[in-house]
Amino acid sequence: MQIITSKNLPTDFYNYKEFEAISSVNEIISDVKNNGDSAVKKYTEKFDGKVENIEVTKAEIEEALKIVPQEVIEAIKLSIKNVKTFAEAQLNSVKEFEVENCGVKLSQKIVPLERTGAYVPGGNYPLPSSAIMSIVPAKVAGVKEVIMCSPKIQPATIVAGYLAGADRIFRVGGVQAVAAMAYGTQSIPKVDKITGPGNKFVTFAKKQVFGVCGIDFLAGPSEVMVIADESANAKFVAADFLAQCEHDADASGILLTTSENFANEVKTQTEEFLKTLKTADIAKKALEHSYIIIVDNLNEAVEIANKKAPEHLEIMTKENEKLKEKLTCYGSLFIGDYSAEVLGDYCSGTNHILPTNKVARYNGGLSVFDFIKILTCQEAVNADEVTKNASVLADTEGLMAHKLAADVRVK
Repeated sequence: MQIITSKNLPTDFYNYKEFEAISSVNEIISDVKNNGDSAVKKYTEKFDGKVENIEVTKAEIEEALKIVPQEVIEAIKLSIKNVKTFAEAQLNSVKEFEVENCGVKLSQKIVPLERTGAYVPGGNYPLPSSAIMSIVPAKVAGVKEVIMCSPKIQPATIVAGYLAGADRIFRVGGVQAVAAMAYGTQSIPKVDKITGPGNKFVTFAKKQVFGVCGIDFLAGPSEVMVIADESANAKFVAADFLAQCEHDADASGILLTTSENFANEVKTQTEEFLKTLKTADIAKKALEHSYIIIVDNLNEAVEIANKKAPEHLEIMTKENEKLKEKLTCYGSLFIGDYSAEVLGDYCSGTNHILPTNKVARYNGGLSVFDFIKILTCQEAVNADEVTKNASVLADTEGLMAHKLAADVRVK
């Protein structure tokens, strides 16, 4: 982890990293599209090991509920409760309405998607929390059927998916899971939208099937940015850095601080934690492209943060309220020393499926809004004024049939 100044940022610091084309992804997608379950099983056995049945049975769910410790089940239930509470508040913030404008009744209708697919990673670590984040908002939105796909699925992930409300659970991951959910197979139904994080193969597969179905967004490796002054707790910052860096070798952390002494303290504390951290091998690789950046002032830190648009953004300063108003580009914001980013990962209530790689410039994190359609309607009752106006605009554009369709309706 390097300590640098804001005047010496890497040349690619603000760059959007293009997703590399992976030819094998297209081959797998095509195979699954054409051959369904047989292709899904072939690639699942190739990458994850032999499977008898790709769908998790009711008996297996009941067994998982017995195996998983009660303490874990209670933690999963609390997370579900909190995520549901926040998602319900989000849904209640959008209303159906009707308004009259120039003799035309205009209305807005909210309709949930019919079927969605939750992709839940299971590679380096099982992630039952990701099941909660993709499934609960969908169910709150009113999605009729949510299917879940996860490779090498563990009992805790099965339990999380089941308790969150998944209607069907499949022990399938990777590109084959994305393709199966996009096109449908004999066993896995076609969905309207795929949500959830994944590795670069899963992400590129989502990019390739976009249009066949919807996706949430293209998310790259996990990232955290912390804005801190000398009042912050170095141990907290170091721990939060490592929490992101242990995800995978491509993850990263960035600290923006006004204090050189604090920068050195965080670096020292990070190195101290690494001595006993079980996931140190992965974290060390991620720290190789992580930075502590010394800024001239907090306004400069805000400017860098808004331009970088990080996935997770923490602020630990004496001026948190002022900074909160100025910060506009992030996946999710964590305010104050005790707002650990891992609370958002697991159970505070906001969603942990967030935009990375500068996507937060134009997209927020996964939410209940990803599972609804806002449909508009209109009914012209006494609308000569707006109809004549349409005729004028059609004539201006040279679209004579458009003009005709308006003119024949003028009373």
